[in-house]
Amino acid sequence: MEFCKMHGLGNDFILVEDLERTFPEADAPALARKHCHRRTGIGADGLMLVQKGEKAPLRMRLYNNDGSLAEMCGNGIRCFARYAYDQGFCKETGFDIETDAGIKRAVISLNEKGAVCAVRIGMGKPLFGRRDVPMAGEGAICRLEPIEALGRTFIVSAVNTGVPHLVVFLENSLEEEDILLYGRALETHPAFPKKVNVNFAEVLDKDILRVRTWERGCGRTLACGTGSCAAVVCAAEAGYTGRKARVELALGSLAIEWAQDGEIYMAGPAAYSFTGNA
Repeated sequence: MEFCKMHGLGNDFILVEDLERTFPEADAPALARKHCHRRTGIGADGLMLVQKGEKAPLRMRLYNNDGSLAEMCGNGIRCFARYAYDQGFCKETGFDIETDAGIKRAVISLNEKGAVCAVRIGMGKPLFGRRDVPMAGEGAICRLEPIEALGRTFIVSAVNTGVPHLVVFLENSLEEEDILLYGRALETHPAFPKKVNVNFAEVLDKDILRVRTWERGCGRTLACGTGSCAAVVCAAEAGYTGRKARVELALGSLAIEWAQDGEIYMAGPAAYSFTGNA
């Protein structure tokens, strides 16, 4: 299996070309668990298949490191878009990508040497309904509600930005061990029948957030694109920030804009790690 490993701000993926869709997808969950293992495999947060699309030129198929299927991934789709452009699968700097969360538009930015320096993705519109997350509870939406985990109460909002997200607004920063502890507990909270991605957000300024994420199916990751989008739209809804903000992550930042028409746009880097055969 030839592969290319890439990352978006440390959120890393194993990309495998499967343009003719001959990859044995029934085996994909087991292969994702095997190759994503950081001690005995290549090591990554997910295994990504680069396929020809039916509704767009290309299709992204992503499996988390626990073998579960991910409908969408913000950092992953930036890596996918850069790989597709660099390999010549898409000749224009703007093109559509088919995902299990719908069609997403990618726009490639080039530097003065013609190399990719950033990727902007149209992420679609956020869905705030409880049934869209999904999340149990009273009321049509979850906005700044209390939720308890391991005896501690957090104030949270919930939204679906391609995948389900819980945004935990922090008044005081948490230690990393607490991110792991409460992230795991909230991911599997009984209010979320399909589990949930958990984002711990700190408002640093009216246009700056710091976000640390525990991802459903992956655990703690260094960055989460859909989670960054979720944090910004929930912060804007709460009046903590405007509709345009920079999200600070462990290895850099993402630029997120929630446009007036409801669309979310995410821009950030996508980088190569190495290639190989496994």
